Amino acid sequence: MYSGMRHEQVVYQNPFLAMRIWQIDCKDTTPEAVQLQVEQDWRQKQYAEWHYHEEVEFLLILKGELTAFCTEERLVLRKGDICLFGSSEPHRTMQTKEGNLSYLVFQIDLRKYWDQSTLNSMRHFSEVLRPLSALNYIYRECREARTRSAALIRDIFKEMNGGHLGYELAVSSRIKDLLLLLLRHDERMQLNYSDNQLAHRLQPAIDYVEERLGTKLSVVEVSSLLNMSYTHFIKTFKKAFGMSFMDFVSYKRIRKAEQQLLTSDVSIAEVAEAAGVSNLGHFYDLFQRYNDCSPKQFRDRHKAPALSPQ
Repeated sequence: MYSGMRHEQVVYQNPFLAMRIWQIDCKDTTPEAVQLQVEQDWRQKQYAEWHYHEEVEFLLILKGELTAFCTEERLVLRKGDICLFGSSEPHRTMQTKEGNLSYLVFQIDLRKYWDQSTLNSMRHFSEVLRPLSALNYIYRECREARTRSAALIRDIFKEMNGGHLGYELAVSSRIKDLLLLLLRHDERMQLNYSDNQLAHRLQPAIDYVEERLGTKLSVVEVSSLLNMSYTHFIKTFKKAFGMSFMDFVSYKRIRKAEQQLLTSDVSIAEVAEAAGVSNLGHFYDLFQRYNDCSPKQFRDRHKAPALSPQ
């Protein structure tokens, strides 16, 4: 799906729960060694740490400091902090401070938890317009959500490793509680759409765009796919997602370009072409609109991760 990026295949501890959770413990690393390694990788344009997987990922820091990167932000995480990466969202992590580091990694395929009883709530996690990392503000700003979520992740880890009678029920329950905390504390409405039923009805159009981002797309083609008139389709799309269909296509093209800029060394012209924008000048205008910088500035900024202050 993403050219030039490592696609991680997650092996589940329990296929029926569609998840994996484990603890990572890192030995002492001096700040000088970390800085030298980061500087060397940056100068040699080695970015093998960037990867993605279909599963949503939570990180819970138990000890020490970890810096996490996704396409939108850099997060410095310390004891008790949590961060979240969305499905198929490119990310990387590194230890950026001297001392022992321990953290839990929790990966889960949320699609396995969609059923008739939870369908209306689970649709909010479909990531149609933005990745779930947009919810990291909750863990930064809301102590209650962060503390309760950390306890749930610890419980999931304990239940999975204990394997006692009924652990599957316990894990499933805590996963739903974890999602409910995000849903109930999403004050910025990052998960919600103006009409979730319409969003579901328009899903074939979203899939069509995702599969053909590198080609020319037209409203006529997509509206006919849904057996809608041109006018009805554009009005319905605007009502469901709060933006026009062509603005949505542009948004998706730029997100695809960002991923390729971060994970390959191809020219900006090639990035634009792969994202389906044949006019390079138009590509620069679009990119500037969404990122307030040029493609080159974006690449340089994100491929040179800053270290946390000592």
